[in-house]
Amino acid sequence: MAQLRQDYPEFVLRNTEIIAVGPEDTVSFAAWWKQHKMPFVGIADPEHQLADLYRQEVNLLKLGRMPAQFIVDRQGLIRYQHHSTAMWDIPSNQEILQYLDNLNQEIS
Repeated sequence: MAQLRQDYPEFVLRNTEIIAVGPEDTVSFAAWWKQHKMPFVGIADPEHQLADLYRQEVNLLKLGRMPAQFIVDRQGLIRYQHHSTAMWDIPSNQEILQYLDNLNQEIS
């Protein structure tokens, strides 16, 4: 999530809202969010409702929930999805920003 925080202004320029979902309980998640001064929306998901809805993999041998990223358009359609196979398997911000640029050109 630090990666997303670093380039958050670039996402804002592209009319994109970041929503991060974490497995912690509400109190722990809120404390972490505040401590790290995250500028975007965060949602605690201790019961895994959102994780299950978006089919986020849980692999206890690899430290829990595998990262997953989605771009959902204004109509609610998933336009991009990446389900990681390891904790380090995360698309770069540049890759996501380029996809957003292409999507915004397509919509214009």
